Amino acid sequence: GFFAGIFLFIFIAEKTRSALGWPAEVNRKLVHIGTGVLIFFCVFLFESRVPLIWMAVIFIVINFLGVRSGKLKGMHDTERHSYGTVYYPLTFLILVITCWDQYKVILMLCMLILALADAAAAIAGENIKQPHEFNLGRDKKSMEGSMTMLLCTFLIVWILLPVIGYMDGLNVAWTTSAWIALLAALFATALEALSSSGSDNITAPLGAAFILHYMLTHPPADNIRLSVGMGLALMTAVLSFRARFLTGSGSVGVFLLASVIFGIGGWMWTTPILAFFIFSSLLSKTGKVHKRAFEGVFEKSSQRDFGQVLANGGIPGALMLCWLYFPNPVWYPIYLGALAAVTSDTWGTEIGVFSKSEPRSIRNFKKVSAGTSGGISLVGTLGAFTGASIITFSGWVFESAYSLRPVNEILFWIIVFSGLAAGFVDSLLGATLQAIYRCPVCKKITERQIHCEGKDTELISGWKWMNNDLVNGFCSASGAFLVWIGLQVFVS
Repeated sequence: GFFAGIFLFIFIAEKTRSALGWPAEVNRKLVHIGTGVLIFFCVFLFESRVPLIWMAVIFIVINFLGVRSGKLKGMHDTERHSYGTVYYPLTFLILVITCWDQYKVILMLCMLILALADAAAAIAGENIKQPHEFNLGRDKKSMEGSMTMLLCTFLIVWILLPVIGYMDGLNVAWTTSAWIALLAALFATALEALSSSGSDNITAPLGAAFILHYMLTHPPADNIRLSVGMGLALMTAVLSFRARFLTGSGSVGVFLLASVIFGIGGWMWTTPILAFFIFSSLLSKTGKVHKRAFEGVFEKSSQRDFGQVLANGGIPGALMLCWLYFPNPVWYPIYLGALAAVTSDTWGTEIGVFSKSEPRSIRNFKKVSAGTSGGISLVGTLGAFTGASIITFSGWVFESAYSLRPVNEILFWIIVFSGLAAGFVDSLLGATLQAIYRCPVCKKITERQIHCEGKDTELISGWKWMNNDLVNGFCSASGAFLVWIGLQVFVS
């Protein structure tokens, strides 16, 4: 009956839209809100999650086919191509699978955030005559919409958590609920602002679920650390943006990543990634006059955007979450390996451009122009080694937490040389698979798809989808993997 009720609601909404001539976007929001509110009450109607799982899977398939075929325009027709209606039941599926047994409250709150807060943000942004717009990804957002998202998410969690907490045996005070609501709202709003093409239907509610789960399952001391960590992450993001170390999207990305690592990992996990970020950012600003000659060659500028933050910090962040949910001391040296790798690559590039001799291609060791992808030099290699060593040392001082104290010196060099080797993996990918273009105007070789006078460049080697961010991601993964191999060979 519940399943049929949702279908009936969507059917009536679609017929009403056709009869009254409503814009498809209005109907889509009504379906978005109404379906979410109905789902909020599902926990009172079902004893097992199995029917809900099947319902979610069926709607994922139906909505996907609807988007692809262009049918059910009242649900899918928006001004931008979006799979938001597919992400909606996918979010429900993930929440049902992970929260049904012990955390029904999280399931209910996050579906209501998806139904009400996300929709309210869109409505606010679209109906204000002169919104303060910003663009962190492919979609335009507004400050008014983000503030609406923040406020609605806060109110939903603050008001309902003390009321429905009894369902999971929780007795949450109003002051504690406000504390939890503020952190969940900040995290969800940042994810919503950064998301594009409807992906906020999955990122924002799952981000809120992550914060809610952590704070409801950890003691006050851990929650205080998370709060302080998020405060430091926000300060780092704002100051870095003002110092032009980061773009707008990079600042939001750093806030999200740093909130997790600073707030959950403590100084042991924070110090190495903070050292990477500060030293690498300062290094990128040195020698501006000399580096200006390479601005048209490299794909990205010295201001890091979200893609670069994700490429350099995504795998370290994922490894810290592995440590959180699957506790094992082995995650920490692997984490350092990933950071040593991206530091080695960054320092090798930033210092290598000062080499007085021409670099050589790692593929055939022939001389290439400075700044060429895959080019290596003695100066750059020494810089890469120094960077990997400094980052490893910044984490090694905390290595008493690792249970194999007698092999710490071996472990130190495993991490350093894994980072250095991963830097060479980056160079090899840059020389072989990374997309390289030629500008039709100035005829220069570049990593950029658009060059002089806004002209599209011509692909001359590599795969078009293999950009610099993806290469950096492989570099980070290589560092982590090589440390794991080293542990198996020299430590186990």
